[in-house]
Amino acid sequence: MRGPITSLLFERLVRPPHRFGLLSLPLLSFPARFAGPVLEDEDVQLALFVCYELHHQGFEGVDDRWEWNPSLLEVREILEARFEEGLARAVRYPPGSRPEQTRQALAELVAAAAVDGPDLAGFLRERAGPEQFREFAAHRSIHHLKETDPRTWAIPRLSDRPKAAPAGIQAHAYGGGRAERTRSELFRATLRGLGMDDSYGAHLDRVPAITLAVSNAMSLFGLHRRHLGASLGHLAAVETTFSASCHLYSLGLRRLGGGEAVRRFYDERARAGATRERIAADDLCGGFAARYPSRAGDVLYGAACALTLDRLFAEHVMSHWRRGASSLREARATTRS
Repeated sequence: MRGPITSLLFERLVRPPHRFGLLSLPLLSFPARFAGPVLEDEDVQLALFVCYELHHQGFEGVDDRWEWNPSLLEVREILEARFEEGLARAVRYPPGSRPEQTRQALAELVAAAAVDGPDLAGFLRERAGPEQFREFAAHRSIHHLKETDPRTWAIPRLSDRPKAAPAGIQAHAYGGGRAERTRSELFRATLRGLGMDDSYGAHLDRVPAITLAVSNAMSLFGLHRRHLGASLGHLAAVETTFSASCHLYSLGLRRLGGGEAVRRFYDERARAGATRERIAADDLCGGFAARYPSRAGDVLYGAACALTLDRLFAEHVMSHWRRGASSLREARATTRS
C-alpha cells in the first residue's frame, strides 16, 4: 500500500466482489488529492496498475469476478481520467499532419527524443555496476514479464494491412509458438543470470510510480478502443528505439562478464530491430493513418507518450544513481539468498 487509495483498494479486493458504495469516491475525486504530478503519484499509479492487472494475470486470493465489477470499473475510470490529464500535461498533442507524413513525423519524434534526456543506455554500457544492472532489470521486469500483452488487445480492432502488422510483431514476441523463445522467458533468463527472482510481479513493491506509469500507459491505450491509434504509435516508438538500446545493454552485460544466456533477451531484440521498425512504422502506423486519416494525430500522440515516459523514467534512475542512491523504492537486496 502506498496511500489511502491503495489501502482502500487492497482491503476491498480480498473480499468477494461487492459494491464499493459512495464512501470511496470522494477520496478519489477530492481535488487536493491530486495536487501533485500524477505521473509520480505512488498511490495513484499503483492503484491503477492493480486495476489493470486484473485484466492480465490477476492476483492470488482476488476473485476473478472483480475484473469487470461495475463498482471497481467506476473507481478505475476516475483514476484513468487523472492519469490521462497527467499525460496531456506532460505530452503536447502533435499538430495535424497528413496520413502520408506519419512515418516522417514519427521519425522526427524519435530523433528529437534521442538528444533529449539522460543517456541511460550509454551509462549501462560504459559505467554501470552489477547492482545498478539489477536495479534496471527490476524496473523493467514490470512490463518485460508481460511484454506486449496490452498491445495484443489492438489486433481484433484492426483489419487488413494494419491488422497483419501487429499480428506479425506479436507472433515474434510470443516466440513463434515456442514457449522457451517468448520474450518473457528470455527475460527470465536475464533475471536469473543476474541472481534475481524471476517470478511474475516479484519486484512490484519496489518500483516507483514512474515505472508503473510506463506500464499503465500501455494498458490504458490497449484496453480502450478510443486509444487504438495511440496504442499503435506507442508500439512503433518502442520498436523504433529499443533495438539500439538493447545492443548497448548487451555490451554492458558483456563488460560485466554476463554470459550468452543473460544477454540473449537483448541480443535478439537488437537483431530483429530493423525489420520490426519498418513493419511498425510503415505497415502498422502508416497503414492505420491511411485508413483513418482523422486519427493520424493519435498515432503520433501515443508515440510521444512512450518517448516522454521513457525519458522521465531515465531521469528518475539517473538522478538517483548520480547521488549514489538506489532508484528503487527500497534498498533491499535484489539478489537471491
